[in-house]
Amino acid sequence: MKNYPCEAKNICKILSAPFPFFALMAGVQLGVFAVLKDKPMKVEQIADAIGANPIKLKSLLYALVIAKLLAVEKGELFSNTSEASQFLIPESPSYMCDHVHYNVHPHIMSWWMSAGVKLSESIKTGKPQIDYDFSALSEDELAMGFCTTHPIALRAGRELATKYNFSSCHTLADVGGGVGGLAIAITEIYPHIKATVIELPKITPITQHFVDEAQAADRVRVIAANLIHDSLEGSFDVAVLRALIQILSQDDAIKVLRNTYKIINPGGIIYILGHILDDSRTTPIEEVWYSIVNINFYDIPGSYTEGEYSNWLMEAGFVQIERGFLPNGDGVMIARKPER
Repeated sequence: MKNYPCEAKNICKILSAPFPFFALMAGVQLGVFAVLKDKPMKVEQIADAIGANPIKLKSLLYALVIAKLLAVEKGELFSNTSEASQFLIPESPSYMCDHVHYNVHPHIMSWWMSAGVKLSESIKTGKPQIDYDFSALSEDELAMGFCTTHPIALRAGRELATKYNFSSCHTLADVGGGVGGLAIAITEIYPHIKATVIELPKITPITQHFVDEAQAADRVRVIAANLIHDSLEGSFDVAVLRALIQILSQDDAIKVLRNTYKIINPGGIIYILGHILDDSRTTPIEEVWYSIVNINFYDIPGSYTEGEYSNWLMEAGFVQIERGFLPNGDGVMIARKPER
């Protein structure tokens, strides 16, 4: 591949950054990666399989080659790269397209576009400029939002339960678990586990609906509590906090961790899933980008670092703190409550 001279190569690279995302989005929505799962195909074959215009499709396929999601051989035979085969095929256990579908939801796309436009004002004023008043949303609006994020929570639960051994766990708390996707997924893999989703009173009726719809009521119960201010009830071998600490202030994060510590059995484990920056604040790259978007929505400084999570966990009383990663790159902070 030729390297054409450009004195503003970094700027050009940044300006072209959205286009690989658009290509990925179109490829997922059209089913390009799925039809290529078994063998390479020519443009016309792919177009016939997905019901697309072959002339228009050709441009997309070459864009996906540049994005390193497709490979092309002589004779214009296209095939999935190993990364696409692992993460973009619906039958794959590491399927990541739920993130794509979530991000292309019209409401979410509107948020992301607004985040870019209003970023400078959020930084200048120190206040998030995109109004996301969770408490003001109706039950229908909440349910609609959770419909888009539920598949992501399900996959996170499957990946967590696949990577880490839950065979000795009998009780699990999904703290701030939304509509219970993570708890549902883990108890599908480990049916002996009795899980409890702890959420705000406004959300629990929606959670119960999702649990009943999954026919998981015998494995997953739902209780209402304010995670910051209430004294949580129960005793659990494991607690999982996914996409929760990341949107809280430092003071509230510590309160939630202390409350969670009280309901974990001695020797039990806590898993914190979501966006985690390295202490350098420059990696992982995707977390750096997420950090600047996050300050538009929440009254927090951006994404928190591994060191910050470790300090808060120690302050709450946890020991044996370490960091891991799920197959899709999500960060995991793991810690244990001391034995008696």
